[in-house]
Order: sequence, then C-alpha cells, then structure tokens
Amino acid sequence: MVTSGMRDPRPHTGEPPALDLLNTRWAGATPGDLLTDLDGLRLWLELTGLADRVPVDEHTLTALHAARDAVHAAVTTADHAALNRVLDRGRLRRELTDDGPRDTPEVADPAWLPGWLAADNLLHLIAEAPHRIRQCAHPDCVLFFYDTSKNGTRRWHSMATCGNRTKAARHYAKSS
Repeated sequence: MVTSGMRDPRPHTGEPPALDLLNTRWAGATPGDLLTDLDGLRLWLELTGLADRVPVDEHTLTALHAARDAVHAAVTTADHAALNRVLDRGRLRRELTDDGPRDTPEVADPAWLPGWLAADNLLHLIAEAPHRIRQCAHPDCVLFFYDTSKNGTRRWHSMATCGNRTKAARHYAKSS
C-alpha cells in the first residue's frame, strides 16, 4: 500500500526487483530518476514493501544508488565486482520451520537491505535465464525488462511506446 501520496512517475514498472531498481532511472520526453530525493526513496520502498524495514534517509539513498550502479554494471558490462561487494553486505539464513523451509535475508545495515535484495534477485534471474534480461531496443530508451514471452524475442520494454515509435520511424523512413 502506498501512503506517501506521491504517484509513481516511472514509465515502466512491474519487473523483477533487480530490473525494477534499474528502471528507477528513465530517459525519453521527460527523463527522470525516482531516487533523487527522500520522497522518491520513500515511494519506491513503499512500492517494494520495504518501507517498514528500511530507514528513509540519505544513507539508504546512497546505498541504493550504489546497488543500482552495481546491478547496472553487472547487466550491461558483465562487471560483477561491485555487485559482489553489495552481496557481501548480507546473506541468506536458511532454516526449517514448522511451516517448512524458510530463507531469511540477514543484512547488518538496514540501509543496504533493498540493494542486497535486488542484487540477490539478479543472481536468480541470471541462474534462470540470463539471455532474457534485456534493455529496451529503442535507441533512446534506458529501461530494462525480463522477457517472459513464449519464444523469447521481445525487443521493447513496451510495444505501446518504444515498439510503436520504432515502427513509425521505420515506416516514415521508407516513405520519405
């Protein structure tokens, strides 16, 4: 539940946590960055269900910027050193409970919990299907998505925006 009263301004949402963190920055007609201030941080933490577990302060914002940069480097350049530094800040504690197995993230500094969870999620996506982690094919778009299409050939974060713009530009170029 979002209680901040702020509307999510991002053009693309609903991706797995690692890619959702990357998509807090966007380009286009009105470029933006949801994580420029504490209000945006608060909104993102509310949207991810972490608002009651993480302080909304500059330290958390700085940690989340570092984690976002680390996830971006791992996805775009295969540089995983920064991602491993984020992952070093926590671990999963595994245990058997009366309800069955449970994995509990343990991160010493709560400010690093959102970034650690995003980094951990990226590991799961890479283990599952690394080729399905994609950046939108539109040349002016910086958004990412996890391709869940049946044949794995999705090219744009949204057919309604970037896909149509690309097709319209191609059509215009042919008719000129």
